[in-house]
Amino acid sequence: MDMDPRRLLVLLAVARTGGVLAAADELHLTPSAVSQQITKLERETGHALMVRTPKGSVLTPAGLAMAEAGEEIERALSVARTRMESGANISGVVRLGGFTSFIRTVVIPRLPEWRSKYPQLQIRIVEDDFPALLRLLRQRQLDAVVVEHDSTTAGQLSLGAGMIEEPLLDEPWKLAVPTGALLSTESVDLARLPLPWLGVDSAAANSAVLGRLRHSTGASMETSHQYQETLTALALVAAGEGVAIVPTLALAGVAHEGVDILDVPGLGTRRIVLRRFDGRRRSSTPVDTVARLLRESAAAFDTRSAS
Repeated sequence: MDMDPRRLLVLLAVARTGGVLAAADELHLTPSAVSQQITKLERETGHALMVRTPKGSVLTPAGLAMAEAGEEIERALSVARTRMESGANISGVVRLGGFTSFIRTVVIPRLPEWRSKYPQLQIRIVEDDFPALLRLLRQRQLDAVVVEHDSTTAGQLSLGAGMIEEPLLDEPWKLAVPTGALLSTESVDLARLPLPWLGVDSAAANSAVLGRLRHSTGASMETSHQYQETLTALALVAAGEGVAIVPTLALAGVAHEGVDILDVPGLGTRRIVLRRFDGRRRSSTPVDTVARLLRESAAAFDTRSAS
């Protein structure tokens, strides 16, 4: 199969943005040029790669396979940039926003190492919730933000013009229940738990999980209380006030006496991504370096979690 690998990056942009127009905006091309590149790629591969729908462009199974190949090319280019910048004097200030568990568990422990490796690079952390982080990014008060999605809704979220999203980590959602509240953990009926669900802010990713479960089970799944931090949720669960959906990362290094943490089929996964604006510069920037460091740190954490 003889093809131009540059077309894979065009297909990858369509997959990430959800449509030809958005991909054209991101790539600084015309929509016609994007469509032509996809058509040529389909001719080269001999497969239909994309289907247009009223809600945007959807990749076929063959298209998804080719988009994954595009991701591999992107990673290879990132490695090449890293090698070229090795020993270079990366300097500047990068304002990084993120949510509590990722900043606490993945970023902060690596700061001394990064500071030693890049003494001229300053990483300034801003911790906030999802809406505030995106607002600060759009206002260019932050250079990059780490945000979370429920994996089933991640592809439905649109990106702003010129904004890109890079995957960092996928992790399973967990069910937190009071110790001994369930007589058996082998078959958990999420629609008929003995305690109410704890409420969470509508902007949080685990709120989307509750909505998904309501839809799939047809149950009302009423909530009690409302929390922001996982530590608060665990305290409420330990007090017998309800059950909660919590992310794996937020449990790292956190005591949860009086709480059983369960793996339950149907909860799905949380996707953690990095959002930033892509300046399409030829040379590596401080933000590129921080993005690479975050990918490496997230991969290292994922490896430790799996072992």
